[in-house]
Amino acid sequence: MKQRVVVFVPLLFVLFSVAACSSRGSVSSTPTEKLSLDAPLPTGIPPGTKLVIGDPVTQRVLEHTQWNKSIPFEIEWAHIQGGPAVTEAFSARALDVGSSANMPPIHASWVGIPVKIIAVRLHKDPDSHPLYVLGISPQAKIDTLKDLRGKKIAFSPGQIQGEVVLRTLMTQGLTLQDVELVELPSTGDVYVNALGDHTIDVAPLAAGAVSKRYIDTFGKIGGKLRPHTPFRDDLTVLYVRSETLEDPAKAAALRAYVKLWIRAAEWEEQNPEGWARIYWMQTEGLSADDARHQVEAYGPRYTPRDWSEAIALEQGSIDLFAQVLSRKHFDATTLFDRRFEKAAFEP
Repeated sequence: MKQRVVVFVPLLFVLFSVAACSSRGSVSSTPTEKLSLDAPLPTGIPPGTKLVIGDPVTQRVLEHTQWNKSIPFEIEWAHIQGGPAVTEAFSARALDVGSSANMPPIHASWVGIPVKIIAVRLHKDPDSHPLYVLGISPQAKIDTLKDLRGKKIAFSPGQIQGEVVLRTLMTQGLTLQDVELVELPSTGDVYVNALGDHTIDVAPLAAGAVSKRYIDTFGKIGGKLRPHTPFRDDLTVLYVRSETLEDPAKAAALRAYVKLWIRAAEWEEQNPEGWARIYWMQTEGLSADDARHQVEAYGPRYTPRDWSEAIALEQGSIDLFAQVLSRKHFDATTLFDRRFEKAAFEP
């Protein structure tokens, strides 16, 4: 199978490039007949079908295991990670499939991009493995969560990090007027560096390599980590633009890709050392120690056959943001394409 890897570029460039992409059969192509969103998923994948996928984690496993050589459609891998980048790519119609935590599909709906979740993954032991912690700046003078009043807190409203902040404030009886929310992208080491130079007092950091790097760098001068208010921060999803599912060829290819996504996830769970090496060390450039911390922070996870819990988690996030930030309230079930719930496990 022919595969290409593309690097994601800023939204303005993509917008000017979409017309050119369309001419070579990209995500903008329109099927002859639209597939209804409640019709059975097709199983036959026509020759020449292509998906543009931003899922570097699964990409690396498929390449390592060579399962990519038997995929019955073409994949163009896009180097896109994180909700904001996926939202930009969806807006430009430059991407078919994105991977993220719980908030980006909700945020996409709020900014006018209809999307559907086609696969979900949850942690087997979420209480003992929260995926985020609160980083405390060395100069912040914060010992407990009750000390957050009046502090500058990094905030990304379209990501799970934003939910971490809002839920933590609510449990401490604090409102948005009691703190200063500083909108910063959570990519790279932006939060780590902002904490270190005291641009902010508090930031939600990913457990594993990022939080470890923060403590290794700033712990000796007073940087600290604190658990956030307990709630499930572990939902991972695959999602697509709703219109992508109206293309029968792409819908069939997506059905096949979800099966590969689950298979790759099972490989990760069964091969933690190999996973640390081929992805976190070789692809992300982490040290062996940091890669081990990252794998420990992520696992163990599973793909549920029943999405009820995932839907309830999304509804809780919608309810929270509607209440605190006056976002439009809607039914979380509209985000999920439950045809994939069973199809992912069918022959």
